[in-house]
Amino acid sequence: MKIIIIEDERITAADLQQTLKQIDPSIEVTSIIHSVREGLAYFSENKKPDLIFSDIRLGDGLSFEIINVLQVPVIFCTAYDEYALNAFNANGIAYILKPFTEDSVREAIVKYRNLVGTGQQEIIAKQYEALTNMFPLFSKPKISSLLVHHKDIVLPIRMIDVAMVYLKNNLVYLCTFDERTYYPNKGLDELEQLMGEQFFRVNRQYLVNRKAVTHASSLLSRKMSLAVSVPHDEIITISREKSPQFLKWLQESE
Repeated sequence: MKIIIIEDERITAADLQQTLKQIDPSIEVTSIIHSVREGLAYFSENKKPDLIFSDIRLGDGLSFEIINVLQVPVIFCTAYDEYALNAFNANGIAYILKPFTEDSVREAIVKYRNLVGTGQQEIIAKQYEALTNMFPLFSKPKISSLLVHHKDIVLPIRMIDVAMVYLKNNLVYLCTFDERTYYPNKGLDELEQLMGEQFFRVNRQYLVNRKAVTHASSLLSRKMSLAVSVPHDEIITISREKSPQFLKWLQESE
């Protein structure tokens, strides 16, 4: 079975490739694609694989831009929580939740093989109809305000006033530039979809506004630490794999 991995985090992609080989040595990972641009170029010149393992959001866009023209079965590798997974479950699309395990990858492969055994073309048609319907869920809609609950009232907080959003002890905090803290009634993954290109997901715990970034520093482990303009006691780090994507965003953001 020939598989292609679409994943912009290189360590994650390498781990997945190794895991697939451990599960089934006959699996051949023919290519690892790290961006939408790379994927479109690759598939314009190369044959389709039997199966694709794909992240949803890449550094330069959504993997749907690549997948939607291929008509190949897909197993999604996602860090999204219930916001996305409900859509996957409703449409019968296989997924593995990051951080993945050997067992979760094996279960997804088994599910794929069972589905394909019932009629591959029918399964592919179902998946791609679902992809079309799901695409808006992962696009970043442009909204100007976010509703938060404060005591017994609901407040509209303008996006331009939000410095960052972060997760701590399973609770999501929203911090504004005037140093107020609110508790949005949404998960960090869902907020990432709502808050627009002005915000960057620097790691699993933090979404930061470009205007809140004062500078970034290199660490010995080749990670980066991020300084923000609002008081914050925790160290905000960016992995070495994600640093180039972050620096590009930092440069191009208005």
